[in-house]
Amino acid sequence: MKTMHASSMKALGAGLALALALFAAPALAEDAAPTLVGADLAWLSTSTILVLLMVVPGLALFYGGLVRSKNMLSVLMQVLVTFSLIVVLWFIYGYSLAFTEGNAFFGGLDRLFLKGLFDAETGTFPLSGTVPELSFAAFQATFAGITCALIVGAFAERARFSAILLFMVLWFTFAYIPIAHMVWFGGEVKGFLFERGALDFAGGTVVHINAGVAGLIGAYVIGKRIGFGKEALSPHNLPMTMIGASLLWVGWFGFNAGSALAANNVASLAFMNTLIATAAAVLAWVFTEWAVRGHPSMLGGASGAVAGLVGVTPAAGVVGPVGALVIGLAAGVICVWGVTGLKRMLKVDDSLDVFGVHGVGGIVGALLTGIFNAKVLGGPGVDGMTILGQLWIQLEAVVITIVWTTIVALIAYKIADALLGLRVTEEEEREGLDITTHGESAYHS
Repeated sequence: MKTMHASSMKALGAGLALALALFAAPALAEDAAPTLVGADLAWLSTSTILVLLMVVPGLALFYGGLVRSKNMLSVLMQVLVTFSLIVVLWFIYGYSLAFTEGNAFFGGLDRLFLKGLFDAETGTFPLSGTVPELSFAAFQATFAGITCALIVGAFAERARFSAILLFMVLWFTFAYIPIAHMVWFGGEVKGFLFERGALDFAGGTVVHINAGVAGLIGAYVIGKRIGFGKEALSPHNLPMTMIGASLLWVGWFGFNAGSALAANNVASLAFMNTLIATAAAVLAWVFTEWAVRGHPSMLGGASGAVAGLVGVTPAAGVVGPVGALVIGLAAGVICVWGVTGLKRMLKVDDSLDVFGVHGVGGIVGALLTGIFNAKVLGGPGVDGMTILGQLWIQLEAVVITIVWTTIVALIAYKIADALLGLRVTEEEEREGLDITTHGESAYHS
């Protein structure tokens, strides 16, 4: 009996200890300081490299193949130098204004020159979640860079290089930074659209609508290319465009799944959604084009891939795979109209269809994110939010982004035009920007 009684007491004591440990664990976890997780750092670093791959060489080759051979190098230079310029500006002041405490529209100046992200004396790195904040800043630098680089496709083959760079400085400072802060900053004083509950997992508003609208305004301000609508302005190397589109698709897994900022279930969901939405958009674009024009084109397939990637970007980690499939199909079909019917209605020479794909695809994705985020449609949902309520918030974010970037872009283009002249001369345009601007040729006979 004594042995049984002692055993029972020991078991009871062990059970009480276990219960106390279980009750105490959440409190201890809440109080514990965040720690570095190596897997998260490795994934975020890999994702940063993948986004870099999207720009150089991905976007550069995609755009380069779409222009005429005499302007090939000019597009490569515009993408490469724009990206590099924005990364440097991000280091100097961009990150601080986008991702530190300030007001609802801009951050503060605490992180100028990435101050405080590395202490050389102690070797310490402040954390952002489970990764060094320095790594988060590097990841976000690639987002800022590719957003600005996307814009150059809208006015390719006729814009002055120096004026483009001046425009980028102005637009980045007064359009990209505040919209990134409004949508993504969730600190003590939250960004305006973050506070309202707008969903943008990886950049539907911040990147694609933002860049697409800025490109459209530029196409209007700079004007149409010589011969537009009268002579063929055909792509000179579609295989190169296909290579560029393929690199974009590969890199986009870093863009979307990397936005989970950790090697976790959300990254896995974003990864799968990026795959299925893009494949669906390729099929949607190709079969729509086949039905309307009578033939499926390689350019259509490549464009469909980009449309799907754009469409799923705001949704990647906040909808289920079925929602991603529908978003991809919708983006593929609607963006065909964006680069054909809508483009004719707007009477604009958006050279490489930046607005038709990125602007339109971004709008489609942002709005459908509000629908397919709902739990009843397979998404994680937002507590207390109806589908119509979230859709309205998404529409607000789309409209605010369009209005903001339109105003900033228009002013920035006018300043660049007044100071440097936005457009090259007619003689330079006819000869090609490779020779007249950069003094070299992509090809030699």
